[in-house]
Amino acid sequence: MAKFKSHDNKYFIMHDFDINSIPDLDEVVVWALELFIQNGVSTLDFARYKKPLVVGSGNAAVTGRIIFEESDAIFADESNYKVKLDSISDIDGAILISASGSKHAIPIAQELRNRGIDFVLLTNNANAPAKEFVDEDKFIVFPRNKEPYTYNTSTYMSMILGKTKEDPQTILDFINEHVKPIIPKDIGKYDGYYLMIPSRLESTSELFITKFVELFGRAVARDVFTDEHSKHATTVVPSNELFIEFGDFDIHVGEPVFKVPLPDNCGPATLMAIAYFVIGYIQKQKPPMFKDNIDSYTKKASELFGFEIKPIVD
Repeated sequence: MAKFKSHDNKYFIMHDFDINSIPDLDEVVVWALELFIQNGVSTLDFARYKKPLVVGSGNAAVTGRIIFEESDAIFADESNYKVKLDSISDIDGAILISASGSKHAIPIAQELRNRGIDFVLLTNNANAPAKEFVDEDKFIVFPRNKEPYTYNTSTYMSMILGKTKEDPQTILDFINEHVKPIIPKDIGKYDGYYLMIPSRLESTSELFITKFVELFGRAVARDVFTDEHSKHATTVVPSNELFIEFGDFDIHVGEPVFKVPLPDNCGPATLMAIAYFVIGYIQKQKPPMFKDNIDSYTKKASELFGFEIKPIVD
């Protein structure tokens, strides 16, 4: 079972910003790592489950695939979790992942409880609405910072660190010493970005695709491929794009290239932090698409989900 300590507001590093002074993604990465350095992260151990259903929405689903990549887990999201439960008979528990513990997590938790499935809720919200459907000892709250809605950096990175036990101080030092000084001053001038990542960390790729969508919509083109995927027809049609290689590869599929070093034995949380940091520098040099639209978006999202969603998550 999971080993954890409870986290509440006193653990947050509350940075002074509001809807008129939204930080860029690279700043939020640094704040998240500082939070983990100061307060630590709960450790996860799900050895009791042999074939759990791991379910979440959006980046929560990606986080689940990262955490349970080496297990015999069944992965699902809000669209297909009932199909998985109906069709796979030997599921012996479930892990529900949701930073807020709201939105889709509420009906999913209720369905798991109604079916009598032993499940754990991983969240960053001590007051998660889905809490009412899970046993108290299986309600695990991870630390988080105040962040703009959808950034979800401290939230899911804390859960990944809980599994991988990567050192946040080492990650932050590496970024400051080896990544930040070499970021091109004109990194934002391109129409698109091709991110190449190591094959063994392929499970993180959707994190970066999603972050581009959240920050830039369809205004900035992006693709994320592993070095093995890149050997296929991914560059038939040329465009004004920057190739960003995270790691040292034997192949290069386009120019210009920005080579981002990775530490030895780089884990998924480290790659997440480094790639988000670089994406934050692209954000700095692009028009403020996210900042100009997040307030109106959350008003629409509030209507869609039936409760208030704020542009800043405290």
